[in-house]
Amino acid sequence: MPLLEGKVSLVTGAGNGIGRGIALRFAEEGAVVGVMDLEPASCERVANEITQSGGRALVLAADVSRADEVGSAVRTLVDTFGPPAVLAHNAAVMPTGTLDQTSEKDWDRVFDVNAKGAYLTSREVVPLMRRAGGGSIILMASVTGVNGLPGLAAYSATKGALIALARAMAIDHARDGIRVNSVSPGTIDSPMLHEFVDAQEDAEGTREDFDEMHPVGRIGTIEEVANVFVFLASDQSSFVTGANYTVDGGLSVKGEQPQL
Repeated sequence: MPLLEGKVSLVTGAGNGIGRGIALRFAEEGAVVGVMDLEPASCERVANEITQSGGRALVLAADVSRADEVGSAVRTLVDTFGPPAVLAHNAAVMPTGTLDQTSEKDWDRVFDVNAKGAYLTSREVVPLMRRAGGGSIILMASVTGVNGLPGLAAYSATKGALIALARAMAIDHARDGIRVNSVSPGTIDSPMLHEFVDAQEDAEGTREDFDEMHPVGRIGTIEEVANVFVFLASDQSSFVTGANYTVDGGLSVKGEQPQL
């Protein structure tokens, strides 16, 4: 039997990249997927991919940093398919720069999307999961929130916050049957990485450096991250809560600071 058969799931940032990969893998495992993204066209494209493969999906165009839009999207999901058993908060933006190079506008935006987005979506689904007897919440963190990487000060701060938030929520809601975990990928072959690499003076050299910095000798794939989300969303991880899964090819235990 598929691991997520019949589970109503909400995936944020699901229109592209890793979020799309998570949504598709959830659907492959039998989940009903609420596809939430800022861009309506991206939501529709991913939802169509799921339905054309025989799955069930719902387009939920919303800005995760706006409480009214998040609330409306969750109500639509509940009215259509029922309360979510799984929340995968993946929506994120990644401004580059050291702290002194980061504008206040960029700082506020990255916290609004990455951290406040997790707060708003979780705030909506926790009462629903509690009434239903439980559920699984998975927050997309990053290896930057564990060790940090050069030139990603604001982004790293939000990802560290998400790791801490998952731990706090895991304690608060364990007796509600709600498991909360975070996933910290290393460098993943995704559109976000492509944008970062293309912005560097030596794009090809930077791409090679990313491969080299990981002990396994390569960057990861979207599917490798999505598979961990499937495990954490499924009943196979029923005794796992408050954990941070590093999916990073050994980067976080390498013991040295990469220089890009």
